Amino acid sequence: MTDTVIHPNSIVDPAAKIGQGVEIGPFCIVGPNVELHDRVRLISHVTVDGHTQIGEDCVLYPNVHLGHPPQDFKFQGEMTTLTLGKRNILRENATMHPGTAFGGERTLVGDDGYFMVGTHVAHDCTVGDRVVFANGATIGGSSIIEDHVILGGYAGVHQNTRIGRHAFIGAMALVVGDIIPYGAAVGNHANLTGLNVIGLKRRGIPRDTIRDLRAAYRLLFAEEGTFKERLQDVARLYVENEPVMEIIRFIQTDAKRSLCMPHD
Repeated sequence: MTDTVIHPNSIVDPAAKIGQGVEIGPFCIVGPNVELHDRVRLISHVTVDGHTQIGEDCVLYPNVHLGHPPQDFKFQGEMTTLTLGKRNILRENATMHPGTAFGGERTLVGDDGYFMVGTHVAHDCTVGDRVVFANGATIGGSSIIEDHVILGGYAGVHQNTRIGRHAFIGAMALVVGDIIPYGAAVGNHANLTGLNVIGLKRRGIPRDTIRDLRAAYRLLFAEEGTFKERLQDVARLYVENEPVMEIIRFIQTDAKRSLCMPHD
């Protein structure tokens, strides 16, 4: 296994846990409660502090800062954590904060994410696998971003917001309501504009499933009847379609934000 390499101009606390094959470039700082798993690469000028774990094969580019105290006035220095999964890429100036005692005590980021320049994950967030945050995309505290979500450049997600799997958020959108799985949203404030059909096709979702999703979406957000009645109709008609039922379960889950709806 490849030896670990630490540049002499970097400061790595002796108490930090450093895996095999880790590469730490020049002018990096690694705190005492940090754990870098095997083959993590810190290119240069990276700071990792707090109780932070970084999974195998992650790559952190210059001026990435992880694990510093969250930007919340209620935080009083309690011991909270930030955990990243495997194979994440964090480009220049990306930042992520640990949790807070009142928000769950941890921030979790899944595997295979791509976080572009200037992106931010706030305290107590949960971020799924294979997400893409384009330049400047930011999510507020206690938000939940599920698998395969794409946030466009400079999109902003309000705290306590949920974004379902496979959703797409357009550039510069301001998201203040929950986005259904497979949904697409744009605008300030963001409105639901339909389904992320292009993303579904790229991920190999069968054509019949996409057809049913589109039909279910049209019924769910039609003008006839109440939303509750339409929700019941969709659940009855598409009970065998798992992606549709995933949308139904998402809507029925208790949430702190209202649902993002199509523009009137």
